Amino acid sequence: MAALRAAVVGLGRMGGHHARIYASLEGVQLVALVDQRPEKAQQIAGLYGGRIYERIEDLIGQVDLATIAVPTVHHLAAAKPLIEAGIPVLIEKPLASCVLDAQQIVDLACRHKVVVQVGHTERFNPVVLAMQRMGVSPRFIETHRISPFTFRSADIGVVADMMIHDIDIVLHLVGAIPERIDAVGVSVLGPHEDVANARVRFANGCVANLTASRLALKTERKIRVFSDSAYLSVDYQKKAGVAIKMDSNLDVLKLAREHNLEDLSQMGQLDFGKLVKVEPLVVNDVEPLRAELEAFVEAVQGKRSVAVSAQDGMAAVRLAADIVAEIKKNPWQLPA
Repeated sequence: MAALRAAVVGLGRMGGHHARIYASLEGVQLVALVDQRPEKAQQIAGLYGGRIYERIEDLIGQVDLATIAVPTVHHLAAAKPLIEAGIPVLIEKPLASCVLDAQQIVDLACRHKVVVQVGHTERFNPVVLAMQRMGVSPRFIETHRISPFTFRSADIGVVADMMIHDIDIVLHLVGAIPERIDAVGVSVLGPHEDVANARVRFANGCVANLTASRLALKTERKIRVFSDSAYLSVDYQKKAGVAIKMDSNLDVLKLAREHNLEDLSQMGQLDFGKLVKVEPLVVNDVEPLRAELEAFVEAVQGKRSVAVSAQDGMAAVRLAADIVAEIKKNPWQLPA
């Protein structure tokens, strides 16, 4: 079978990583690079190969798949000619800068029956995959994603820049429609929110509390999931997590009777830690972006379904937009 010819459109930090991985994937050949900065394109071509093209339209007939890693506001314009030509695309997250653009990408993918995957790389984080294997049904989710300001995404707020990762994971885990949103945010460095918190209630009763900040002095990416059967605590950055499960044989009322206790409050003498089972999540050490691109290639080959569909990407964009809208309803006013 001939190698799939891959292109990368947009050679910033993420585009460079896509080029690196395409160049090393079995059954894939990096053949095309597109960027408005000739010196950047020459640099990436020197590292990983590939012919440099000036226009996206020039890729038609030359490639079998492509990554779109241009600034978010240009995702629709960059993806449209490729999708219309039947070329599968992986579009970096978020899918689009607004719901309208996201919907147009979804419509294009459906109309032309083309594979469109969204680059929500956190889906492929080993600890997320380990958490999914447990098959818990979340009742409450808490996320924290904080870091120092990187100066790379000053044109968008922290919701679209950082919280979007957790929005996608939460939507994926909950599997229900958001019904109510309460959100607050603070703008410090520019016109967009730099710190944000959102509390989202879903149709199935699950509640998610999401916090994001790009004004912290440290980097932290964590999620905690509470369900009827287990509590999961995951650190994305350290690629580690634990699951705390109630012993299936635990019967609190039976324990009380055995200890001749008249009230459960009298059970304070018992060591709760011995009544639960704590175990580390089984984590496979893989590079999330490599796993994401491997899944994209397999979807193009028809070996699997699309891991993160355009519809998934649009759902994340829609919830992010709703959160930002709620933040704008409650503007932070400093005292005079």
